[in-house]
Amino acid sequence: MTSSALVPSSNTDRTAEVSRNTAETRITVRINLDGSGQSQLSTGIGFFDHMLEQIARHGLIDLEVRADGDLHIDGHHTVEDVGITLGQALARAIGDKKGLRRYGHAYVPLDEALTRVVIDLSGRPGLTFNIPFTSGMIGGLDTQLVHEFFQGFVNHAGATLHIDNLRGVNAHHQCETAFKAFARALRTAVEHDPRNAGSIPSTKGVL
Repeated sequence: MTSSALVPSSNTDRTAEVSRNTAETRITVRINLDGSGQSQLSTGIGFFDHMLEQIARHGLIDLEVRADGDLHIDGHHTVEDVGITLGQALARAIGDKKGLRRYGHAYVPLDEALTRVVIDLSGRPGLTFNIPFTSGMIGGLDTQLVHEFFQGFVNHAGATLHIDNLRGVNAHHQCETAFKAFARALRTAVEHDPRNAGSIPSTKGVL
């Protein structure tokens, strides 16, 4: 059984709180899109917390994530459900999308690794994911779960997301460049566009 509770928030302050409780995980995400990059993170997977910290710091998003999951099995449910809950929180925080830039992209290097991320807050979930990880584990994080995190995110944020690791040998570097580039692209996409104030950035008039 799954339950999800959204705490009402005002689009003007662009904050949201979402709780997701299932038989496998209990997760709460709080987000402020106009923050300063502060984070409080506790998922039980240290490297995953480190990646979520990149989203906050480089996206200038205040982010709190509390997750209690069935890690005695593995990290799958926890990582995927955090992605789902973060996507729900983002969708709640951005509201009707009036005045947003909508699109964002970033290239981020880390030593030998380079990753490109492009995002569209289109209302249409879609993920193209290409990271040929050179290791199956990074600390306590199964690298297969990086895809599951972003898939959960796009499905519930209503975003189209392309992630391409263009080069890299060290799996830690591959993963970190992906999360940092995602943060930078998201930061641009959720920014207010002063030339489009009060308007939906679409010829359809709705996103």
